[in-house]
Amino acid sequence: MKSKELKKIGDCFIFFVVISMTMNLYSQSNLLSDRIKILKKYDKDHLHRVALPIGGIGTGTVSLSGIGELKDWEIMNVPGKGYSSVEKGDIAPFFAIYTKSKSSQMTKSLLGPIDHADYQHHEGRSIDNHGMPRFRNAKFSASYPFGIVSLSDKNMMVEVKVIAYNPLIPGSENESGIPIAIIKYEVNNISKENLEVSISANMRNFIGRDGTKYNKNWKGDNIPQGSKDNRNKYISNAKMKGIYMYSQGVSKDDAAWGTMALTTPINKDSKISYRTSSTSNAWGNAVLDLWDDFSADGTLTEKKEQTKPDPMASLAVKKEIKAGETKVFTFYLTWHFPNRFAWSKTNIGNYYTTLYKDAMNVIEKEFDKIPSLTEKTLAFSNSFISSSYPEVIKEAALFNISTLRSQTVFRAKDGKMFGWEGVFKSLGSCFGSCTHVWNYEQATAFLFNDLSKTLREVEFGYSTKDDGHMSFRTNLPLEGSTYWLAAADGQMGTIMKFYRDWQLSGDSDFLRKYWEKVKSALAFAWGKNSWDGDVDGVMEGVQHNTMDVEYYGPNPQMQIWYLGALKAAGKMARFMGDKAFADKCERLFKQGSQWTDKNLFNGDYYIQKIMPPKSPDDIAKGIGKFTGKQDYQLGQGCLVDQLVGQYMAHVLGLGYLVSKKNVKKNTAKHL
Repeated sequence: MKSKELKKIGDCFIFFVVISMTMNLYSQSNLLSDRIKILKKYDKDHLHRVALPIGGIGTGTVSLSGIGELKDWEIMNVPGKGYSSVEKGDIAPFFAIYTKSKSSQMTKSLLGPIDHADYQHHEGRSIDNHGMPRFRNAKFSASYPFGIVSLSDKNMMVEVKVIAYNPLIPGSENESGIPIAIIKYEVNNISKENLEVSISANMRNFIGRDGTKYNKNWKGDNIPQGSKDNRNKYISNAKMKGIYMYSQGVSKDDAAWGTMALTTPINKDSKISYRTSSTSNAWGNAVLDLWDDFSADGTLTEKKEQTKPDPMASLAVKKEIKAGETKVFTFYLTWHFPNRFAWSKTNIGNYYTTLYKDAMNVIEKEFDKIPSLTEKTLAFSNSFISSSYPEVIKEAALFNISTLRSQTVFRAKDGKMFGWEGVFKSLGSCFGSCTHVWNYEQATAFLFNDLSKTLREVEFGYSTKDDGHMSFRTNLPLEGSTYWLAAADGQMGTIMKFYRDWQLSGDSDFLRKYWEKVKSALAFAWGKNSWDGDVDGVMEGVQHNTMDVEYYGPNPQMQIWYLGALKAAGKMARFMGDKAFADKCERLFKQGSQWTDKNLFNGDYYIQKIMPPKSPDDIAKGIGKFTGKQDYQLGQGCLVDQLVGQYMAHVLGLGYLVSKKNVKKNTAKHL
């Protein structure tokens, strides 16, 4: 597909978004929950594992669970699956609601019921905030990046919807990379009486405590460590009030050092109160004191003395709600943690922290923009959900965008994007923006093309030697990069990705800048004892690949990636006026494609022809190792990823790389 055609598609998409935005602006309901088109709903037993991450690209996230809690705190530069900032089963960040009528008064946490499995603990409290009074019923609705938890209880005079999200706006990585969780509580008075309603937000200042350091108590439970001499400060200006959280004791060089802020907008119908600390927490006294204070009248009384290294920050908003009326309570959680090390011993920083001074500055800068950012996010999400794609495709495409805003992905302080292969509970998995693993990812290029181009800048500008050898992992810092093996599928796929990003961007200066490196990366295959050392369009040489093994001899997965790279490079060469290189690419593509169908297709699928090297001298430097064995070869087996390069070619509009008939027969046979 030509760049002009792609631009037309982009223009149509923008037009559609603008129309959708206009329609949203004139929606009959002012409630955000009524304006979100819902894609997926969960209830009862399906709530237990549901969590929607809230955060921006490269900022980390905190997740909204299926019952309304904030969990998986991953805002401090490391993964934190299951991490809540406190000892398991303790009082983690929570919201509570106070209601008062002429006849009754009640306080509950804004949480749904506990799953039966969550009583399985030596103290009967395997989840946080276990003993707090809760709503009896919860439902979760999602259309990423929006999550809605609906809470109800026959004993309550209100029904509550919790809406949490972070702006997600295709084409704008900065607007989609704000370190903020926007949390709204829509409280509907279902009684026949007017009510006083107050909602409090409560969280400890856990700066320095990212979940990677623990001590064990006398029971053997892990107690997270790292907070030291943390401080909370009440902030008030013309637009908002809140609590600024910082530390006087955590080292400023620590990855978990930074700031947080909990704020709420000022409204004429609201009364805002706060606490910057609590009483001593022995035997839960701090929470009991806080709960009693809030339950008395829906307001908070300041505690001036900070008795703990992780003082509690609490903020309450109180409103009058008439019978049958719904009012909205809004809170903003922002954060700022500048020290990221990732897979480096050197602090490579975070791009988002270069845009703001601290967590308070985040909300100060973004406060007035939030309504328009919300509209743009609604337009994208609603437009996509309104499309004619099957529901399963919508879910797979939309919900998996969240990975782009998880700790799997980060941006160094210069703005370049990097990614792990994935994450464990508290560690990144497999460093280096691995070229072959990231072959499978498409969303970034189509949603945030400028970010995708930074991956190409690193691959060709830093990871590729003059001879075309491309390290399949990138070290940090970039200036001190050392080289790893070249992966055949990763290197060829990266050439195809470069073609994609050039086409989507229409940025020919980008192509001109890196063209010689792109050429050398492909030509590397033609070196002595390299992947296609006899230059016949077929990869016979040792091929290290995403299966973490070396394949010996022609096989469909590497071969089809190679054919895709040849075709993409040929098109780029034509644009550059490099006729000789274009002719060579086109000739090798034709030869290689025909050979693949003739020699590797067995009537049902493509197989491998095993051709092991006879000695280490038969393997070019940097492409694989000599074992003298034939372990892990596919031979006559059916390779699961044999057509992944063909899939990529379809995405790029490059057509069929091998026989259309064989591809369709292969696909039909195995699906």
